Amino acid sequence: MNDCFICNKHAGKIETAGHVIYENDYVYVGHIDRNGNPNYLGHIMIDLKRHVPTLAEMTVDEAQAFGLTMAKVSRALKESEKAEHVYAFVSGDAVPHLHMHLVARYPNTPKEHWGPMDVYNWKDAPMGDNAQVSALCDKLKNYIENYHHE
Repeated sequence: MNDCFICNKHAGKIETAGHVIYENDYVYVGHIDRNGNPNYLGHIMIDLKRHVPTLAEMTVDEAQAFGLTMAKVSRALKESEKAEHVYAFVSGDAVPHLHMHLVARYPNTPKEHWGPMDVYNWKDAPMGDNAQVSALCDKLKNYIENYHHE
């Protein structure tokens, strides 16, 4: 898949903000990258490693890994970063390679900015550059590796 952004990211052909938060044989977890624009801190991507377009094409093992990873990363956002809610969605319109967005909503987010993309419109949203994204990736990775609440 030479023209797939996610496949190229996994092959190391594209550099993105931050670094790996969690990875296994089936999934890769990293922070969203907005092409040099400030990133909403806590907008995480779970990518299926195998190139499939939607949830429907996953194998049982991939689905299990995807679901467990979604729970682990959501827990890390809530417990480590104090998110009060984690939005989760799969769109697939822009990039036809299965990936899930997890977006943290932090305390004191005004209700009019609730929603996975509405948080970006909040003037006091926690936005950060690559150094801040990398620091968040480190914190989430550390949490996932060291706190096992199965």
